[in-house]
Amino acid sequence: MSAGWQSGPNDAITDVRGIRVGHWTDRRAATGCTVIRCDEATFVAVDTRGGAPGTRETEVLGPANIVRRAHAIVLTGGSAFGLASATGVMRYLSEQGVGFPTTAMRVPIVPAAVLYDLGLGKPDAFPGAEEGYVAARRAKAGKVEQGSVGAGTGATVAKLLGMEHALKGGLGTASVAGPRGFIVGAIVATNAVGGVSDPDTGRVLAGPRAEKGRFVPLPVAMERRTAQMDALLENTVVICVATNAALDHHQVQRLAIQAHDGLARTVFPAHTFGDGDVAFAIAMGQVPAKPDDATVLGMMTTRAVERAIISSIRQATTLAGVPSAGDFIASSSRR
Repeated sequence: MSAGWQSGPNDAITDVRGIRVGHWTDRRAATGCTVIRCDEATFVAVDTRGGAPGTRETEVLGPANIVRRAHAIVLTGGSAFGLASATGVMRYLSEQGVGFPTTAMRVPIVPAAVLYDLGLGKPDAFPGAEEGYVAARRAKAGKVEQGSVGAGTGATVAKLLGMEHALKGGLGTASVAGPRGFIVGAIVATNAVGGVSDPDTGRVLAGPRAEKGRFVPLPVAMERRTAQMDALLENTVVICVATNAALDHHQVQRLAIQAHDGLARTVFPAHTFGDGDVAFAIAMGQVPAKPDDATVLGMMTTRAVERAIISSIRQATTLAGVPSAGDFIASSSRR
């Protein structure tokens, strides 16, 4: 990390105690799903900024509603079809006795958000209930596999000029350690229409492919776009952040909002009509927080998302004919 910022021991969202992550991956079909378990969360919030979101059970997290928590979050490929994976996660959690208490039984609350990956591998293959069940069963603390795995398996980026110029996106995670033991972690599946840059240096990490390992500059790409390209509503960055801070729900809602700042600082353009950008935020309630800690926690959230997105690009691998940014640059340098 750059000077002044520290990460947690795993540099992952699992550095927040009580957070566990599991993947289901199908590289042949270029799709997958990722489950973030947060059984003991105190509050969970969501903020949707993209114009074409695909979500499940997000209204229950609204500040005017009674539940405002969840037991797992699902990030999944498969477009709207992939929402079925949350059913399997519910089944697994129910078997473990995890859920919101009701008079009859505990009901697991499992919000989900999707990305569109149907055009990369097999369009009729997507995560369903069984795949979600497997991902939930695999969820664990510690190191988190990144790159072309889970929800990031079929992700692509830099699609301003169409798929023939695209690069591989993926799944990334990171954490930021702050004062008095605060930790904020993020996990992101990056499937953006836009390119990705490092906000610290301004360096473009992924843009529409040009010749000789170079990227088409953004102003040039915008001039070359056609009406057909503008009609493609097949992009999304889905985000989940978590903190060990003890926060009220309205403060957690603010973290979900500020997670989008990290997206906007690394992906451009973001939050378009063709994106389904969604951010979840989880508070585990382990470290007491004062009202004025909200500012530093927001900064940590933005930073964690930035670093998770960058990691999703750097860890991605070539798949289904779409090169990773690293492979594209390396192969061009050998010519």
